[in-house]
Order: sequence, then structure tokens, then C-alpha cells
Amino acid sequence: MGDVRQRSLRGDFTPHAYVAFDQWPIEELTVVMRTRGDPAAALREARAAVAELDRDLPIYDVAALQTLVDRSLGQPKFYLLLLTLFAALAVVLAAVGIYGVILYSVQQRSREIGIRMALGASGERVVSMVIRQGLALTLAGVLLGTAGAYAVTRVLRSLLYGVGERDPVTFVGVAVLLGAVALFASWLPARRAARVDPLAAIRAEG
Repeated sequence: MGDVRQRSLRGDFTPHAYVAFDQWPIEELTVVMRTRGDPAAALREARAAVAELDRDLPIYDVAALQTLVDRSLGQPKFYLLLLTLFAALAVVLAAVGIYGVILYSVQQRSREIGIRMALGASGERVVSMVIRQGLALTLAGVLLGTAGAYAVTRVLRSLLYGVGERDPVTFVGVAVLLGAVALFASWLPARRAARVDPLAAIRAEG
């Protein structure tokens, strides 16, 4: 039999033992029913069966299993929704930041790019140079961010269910996502740099 979470789906497992009711009688019982068809009809039959045994036995807090699961995960889902929104905002800010830095760099190096193109550098080579610069900055940020995220994973442990706090797929997926965002954010200024008129760029700062 697999592990059982009695109170909540979060947190660590606690040891449980199954004993006969005669060995350990208690005042309240939790009954779990697996039904086929309409659950409401099964509940009516269960109430009738209990009433035949003792009409004074109350049946209360009846809920479907999915409802109980949703109750347990309601707060973590809300927290994760907030984290997702902030993460999406962070990705947008990262893309804007990378775009701004690379665009400023292209503007500052316009004379250098013009000289390179005047000496025979192709537009594809200029694009590759600018994109490499953006990806290098992103790689440094991803390494620092991954180290920081790895250090604070224990803080998020209570919010996770079904995923390890140091899940490698998550770390790799985020790195790939940020790399794709950086690639796109760097491609726009790189495309602009490839269109620089060599003579105009040289004269502008000559």
C-alpha cells in the first residue's frame, strides 16, 4: 500500500496503522465510498443503510474526493498563481532589459559595426556577434539565478505537491525559456545592427 496523507496533501508523511474498530473504538468514523454511477444515489443508499442500524447516528461533512483535494490545495494554488504572475512579469522585464542593453550597446558600437561591415563583415556575421553578446549576458544571469533559486528551494517546499523542490526538469525548463526570450530580445537589435550603413556610421562619429 502506498503512503497515506491523512490531513493534508502537503507536508511530510506521518506513520499510520490500521487496526480493527473493536481494538480501538472511537466516537467518529470517516467512511470512504467508491461509487459507480450517480454519487448522490449512492449517498442516499448509504444514509438509508445507516438509518437501519441506528437512526440517531448523524452523517455530516459529505464531500467528493476531488472536493477534499481541492480544499487541501486551495491555498497553495493561490500562492502558486501569484508566483506565476510575478514570474511572468519577471520574464517580461528580463526581455525588456536584455533588449535595452543590447540596443544601447549596438548604438554605442555603431561606428565599430560600420567599420566591420566596410571591411567585409556580412550582415549575418554582425547579427551573430550581437546575439552572442546577449546570450552571454543571459547565461551569466541564468547561472546566478539558478544558484539563488537552488539556495531558497526549501522555502518553497511547503507550496509544492507532486514536484520536488529541486526538480531538474523545472530548472532546465526555466533556463531554456529564458534562453529563448534572450534570443528573441537580442535578435531585434541585431537585426537593426545588420542594417547599419557603414559610411553613415563612420561619418557619424568620425
